[in-house]
Amino acid sequence: MPGPERKWEKLQTGLNWRGEQAGKRLTATPKLEPDTLPPPAQTKISSVIEMSRLNLTMEWLMVAFVALLLASQVHSEEILYEHLISQIQACPKECHCPPSFPNAVYCDNKGLKRIPDIPPYTWYLYLQNNLIDVLSADALRNATQLRWINLNRNKITSEGLEADALKAMSNLVHLYIEDNLLTSIPSPLPAKLEQLRLSRNRISKIPPGVFSGMDHLTLLDLQGNKLQDEAVTEVSLKGLNNLIQINLAKNQLNTMPLGLPPTTTQIFLDSNNIEKIPAEYFKGLPKVMSLRLNHNKLANGGIPKNVFNLSSILDLQLSHNQITEIPIISSGLEHLHLDHNKIKSVNSSDICPPGALDDYFDEKGPRLRYLRLDGNEIKPPIPRELMMCFRLLRAIVI
Repeated sequence: MPGPERKWEKLQTGLNWRGEQAGKRLTATPKLEPDTLPPPAQTKISSVIEMSRLNLTMEWLMVAFVALLLASQVHSEEILYEHLISQIQACPKECHCPPSFPNAVYCDNKGLKRIPDIPPYTWYLYLQNNLIDVLSADALRNATQLRWINLNRNKITSEGLEADALKAMSNLVHLYIEDNLLTSIPSPLPAKLEQLRLSRNRISKIPPGVFSGMDHLTLLDLQGNKLQDEAVTEVSLKGLNNLIQINLAKNQLNTMPLGLPPTTTQIFLDSNNIEKIPAEYFKGLPKVMSLRLNHNKLANGGIPKNVFNLSSILDLQLSHNQITEIPIISSGLEHLHLDHNKIKSVNSSDICPPGALDDYFDEKGPRLRYLRLDGNEIKPPIPRELMMCFRLLRAIVI
């Protein structure tokens, strides 16, 4: 491969050619005789000559700028250039490695049954929509710099996922293995992982200690699996010290999951079989901002009086349950979904936080902006007191 000196020679040759072409354009301007033309024409011709000189000056300034920029990079990017050439040359024939995005390898939608040898400088690997059933450590032995791998919609089983296949990816941050055939959470996991997405598999167990040392994991998506209450415990979730979002929707849970870390802010539990919430459940979850319990079996008897009266919560979704009365909410709640329940009336004295009607202009008043009550047995009109209480309400659906 040509060294820095050869690159500079090519650069100079290109600049010289460009300068010659610019000079030819100026010298090719037809010779004009201003004295033989009327005064307006003389002015026009002079303007044309001045504009040509200005364009030439600007072009040379641009050429000089590019020359300085490229000359400064000849030495500083020599190693990166080597990597680029190596990456392109090692691109698997089944995949696409765009030179404009050299750290990405696209092997999606190719009907692959195995993972090809991946180039060493790959950061983003796309393998979704294939027929891969085995994830071996050998296939990814060179891809030690992987940050992001997408294996969605393949046929990977827990037996086909070799033990050290993921552990070797020490720089991996995002792991997608959705819509596969896993029955257990893979173990061991890369220590730097931030997002683990395993939705729509057949996962029924979480091995104890699988999240040990996973201090960087902030998102865990286990939606659409076969998890039951005994699988989601304080022991199985131990190690998720910085978790922000957990998605356990569309599983087989009958009770609220135990062991969620106090850092959790978003909890998605839609489409389970949950009937009640323990009175002190949110005591250890002081940062919960969004709670989704749509499509469960909650009734008022399973909802303690002040369980949702949390200062941190902004979004509460309880649609498609068996609730007959609007539960007590906090003044800071902004979005409340109670549609498709069995509510017959709206009593403003029950739903309105204490003192909210005392001072209409109190900035610390209720923050509710969106309320859904459709699909119940409520008949209009909306009580005037309700609108007076929630002065920031922008939309109400009945």
